[in-house]
Amino acid sequence: MEDRLDAGLWLKPADAVDTGPALTWWENTCPGRTDLPRRLDEFPFLGIREVGADFHAADGWHFRRYPRPGQGVLSGGPTLGLLVVLVGLKEPDQAQAFRDWADFTHIHHIAASDDSDGLMITPYENVTGADPRFLHLYELSTPDPERWFTGMPDRVARHLGGGPGTPAFDAWAWHPALRILYVNTFRRVDG
Repeated sequence: MEDRLDAGLWLKPADAVDTGPALTWWENTCPGRTDLPRRLDEFPFLGIREVGADFHAADGWHFRRYPRPGQGVLSGGPTLGLLVVLVGLKEPDQAQAFRDWADFTHIHHIAASDDSDGLMITPYENVTGADPRFLHLYELSTPDPERWFTGMPDRVARHLGGGPGTPAFDAWAWHPALRILYVNTFRRVDG
């Protein structure tokens, strides 16, 4: 993962890689995922571009960096895989409670239990305030992000001292305001 500070990101879901605007391109590694709720249509490719505060997206999603730091360890190497988590809220007035849980409980324990060669988890917020309200972008040094993702709950369970059904794990896994819209892994296709 490269060290950087961006004002925001533009995410462009696509059916094919577009050679137009300057984007990094990512291929969906688990099309048709059914193990988590899904409220957004599937997309085989995702273009991502760092943007400034003055950027205006004609399509896709424009997110600004949430004013809390990312969590993880920078390896200095390239980002080869992503976990893209797009979420909304069941009730808009729960935004602060959700963010506190996401940043200080959920993301914290994922980063603390990670045993890979590099992981950075950065929170973003939709500039419009609409859904998807938040993006949690997991940048991975592995070219096999799906394997990393499927092993993550077990790593967190070991870190917390117990899995599903234990108070610590259940408090980590779910928040009452959370509305999952889309979760999937992607591998870099434009090297």
